[in-house]
Amino acid sequence: MPLAGADRGGERLSGGSMERFEQKKQRRMRRKKRVRKGVYGTAECPRLTVFRSLKNIHAQLVDDDAGCTIAEASTKGKEFKGSIPYGGNVAAAGKIGELIGQRALAKGITCAAFDRNGYKFHGRVKALAEAARKAGLTI
Repeated sequence: MPLAGADRGGERLSGGSMERFEQKKQRRMRRKKRVRKGVYGTAECPRLTVFRSLKNIHAQLVDDDAGCTIAEASTKGKEFKGSIPYGGNVAAAGKIGELIGQRALAKGITCAAFDRNGYKFHGRVKALAEAARKAGLTI
């Protein structure tokens, strides 16, 4: 039986989870660069970018022309401290989507370019986008 990390005909047997994590992160960064080539935010139609971690999810409306954030929402915010017990699920992502949609409409923004940030459009990312659409934001 070969040892973990031993070389077998050009194929590396990975035994450590850190190596897999780093590979996964590098693949996401490659996807992120590829997606960002075509997604650009302006003052009229900012970029809605999503970041998800295991425990939280964050959304921002970014004006790339001015290089500033117009609005943001996160499960780490003050308004979610007691209402959401866990910020890393689809329900929490839906609430963040509603909140970012409401904040965008309050600032007079009705359109946004969705930047999934290298994540699959599935699960929490999809729930956030659909909730923002339901709140009145055109994505």
